Amino acid sequence: MSAGNTDVTAARLATALTVKLPEQVESAEYEACPVTKMVRLLGDKWILLVLMLLAERPHRFNELRRRISGISQRMLTRTLQTLTADGLVARTVHPTVPPAVDYSLTDQGRSLLVPLTDLADWVVRRQAA
Repeated sequence: MSAGNTDVTAARLATALTVKLPEQVESAEYEACPVTKMVRLLGDKWILLVLMLLAERPHRFNELRRRISGISQRMLTRTLQTLTADGLVARTVHPTVPPAVDYSLTDQGRSLLVPLTDLADWVVRRQAA
């Protein structure tokens, strides 16, 4: 990590540490928090794997299903629907017979890869220590 990145990280950490939470955090407020929603989304069993596969290139449904051992058709469908609804994955239907459907990351989905890569790097460094 370069000195410039360290300075940016230190500044972000200092800012985060100055934020004070109220004495009591209301359950409804916590549930409505977009960060809570995203952490829950990323905690889903299949979400990260689907995101990482789509980071390589667009995939068709059956390609994803073949590459993910143990995922059912129903669960892959639900996972892709969730990612599409959250704006992280785009579903493109091609006008062929039968219709072909591709799934790819949106700009938002690609931008999520940056913090996910940082998190993965942190985990690897932590394990090595």
